[in-house]
Amino acid sequence: MTVPSNIFCAEYVSHLGLQKIRAFIHSLSPAQLRCLMWHWPFWARENQQPPLGDWHAWLLLGGRGSGKTRAGAEWIRAQVEGSSPLQGSACRRVALVGPTLLDAREVMIEGESGLRRCCAPDRRPVYSASRRRLEWPNGAVAYIYSSEDPDSLRGPQFEVAWCDEFCSWTYIEQTRDMLRFALRLGQKPRMVVTTTPKPIEPLRQMLDDTQTVISHARTHENKLLPDYFLKEIERRYGGTWLGRQEMDGELIDDPVGALWTRDQLAQVFNQDELALERIVVAVDPPISCGIDADECGIIVAGMNYVDERAQAWVLADRSLQGVRPEAWARVVMQAYEDFEADQIVAEANQGGEMVRTVLHLANPDAPVKLVHASRGKQVRAAPVAALYEQGRVHHRGRFPMLEDQMCAFGAHGFSSKKSPDRVDALVWAITALVLDLKLRPRLRALI
Repeated sequence: MTVPSNIFCAEYVSHLGLQKIRAFIHSLSPAQLRCLMWHWPFWARENQQPPLGDWHAWLLLGGRGSGKTRAGAEWIRAQVEGSSPLQGSACRRVALVGPTLLDAREVMIEGESGLRRCCAPDRRPVYSASRRRLEWPNGAVAYIYSSEDPDSLRGPQFEVAWCDEFCSWTYIEQTRDMLRFALRLGQKPRMVVTTTPKPIEPLRQMLDDTQTVISHARTHENKLLPDYFLKEIERRYGGTWLGRQEMDGELIDDPVGALWTRDQLAQVFNQDELALERIVVAVDPPISCGIDADECGIIVAGMNYVDERAQAWVLADRSLQGVRPEAWARVVMQAYEDFEADQIVAEANQGGEMVRTVLHLANPDAPVKLVHASRGKQVRAAPVAALYEQGRVHHRGRFPMLEDQMCAFGAHGFSSKKSPDRVDALVWAITALVLDLKLRPRLRALI
């Protein structure tokens, strides 16, 4: 029987029945069985195979654990080794770009679905950490790059590239642009982009590009994931916008009513030197600890003046979850020392003076200011959101978990069942730095 070209072998064979499958397996020689074990088109789902046609970028939007990393690694392997045992290798120079160098190594190269795990033992590439390169026995070489350093892509040139977790890159547009200039070898340079989608402008631009082909993969399609995990995430996130994004790989636009949007947070500033007049560590303490407890929101922010107008800078997100009070107090004090902060601002609605006591046990000399919320979270957050709209609050890095909370905060049907503690800490920090006019007469005259 002829197998249709758009149906891949494993999916076709699975419909033959147990008896025919056994007959098929027994008909293969030991050498054929070994070859089949490493022949990705036999095992891949249809959405894990690159679409046919003329394209420059293959964009695979996938949920968590959907197999998008394996698909990206296997596409690179096919470019290096050839798509079949009889086809010679095609590409010799490859770029691997991840959110950080650690991500590129631990996920794209050494991970369970990474390039070294995907290759047969006799074709397995060797990674040189000092040179940040992966070399195959046939001479093909892949170099790893971080989205934190776009300029590192100046100079080198490649035939193919794999961009992993594109929506979590630090300097998305700069890194993307530098990579495009570097993809200039061979007759037809191409790249694969594997990511869980987020509603950011660089992703929308890629979706609108006529040279981009798109595939979608859902978490539940990966039959190798434990049933308990699938049932648990469906119970917690099924039907929510977060579930559709993180499980189904859907591009979900910012929820209606949210105080922040992804586009507002897309610009990241990375000046090496930033003179700040004041730095605070803001804390939103949880009332309990353990696996089901709320997070302890810990945000570090600073303030300076640009053109005689107050500007706030978010420097770090040290939030954590599930630990005892003495543990989060140590994290707060470590942030206080790391950034040479001027003050710690802590919400005291739940713990009162106990919050001050816990913090002073970690560092009795640190100045702690207790603040009390007399209005609702959204009312307190609105003035801070307005400062973002005015371009007066900037992020000195990418803070994915904080940004996710910000872009859902205030929307109808906010998906999180827990308190938005990172946002609360952010609001306290910006309020203390910019909106608390009673402490800064100069700032009152400027706003």
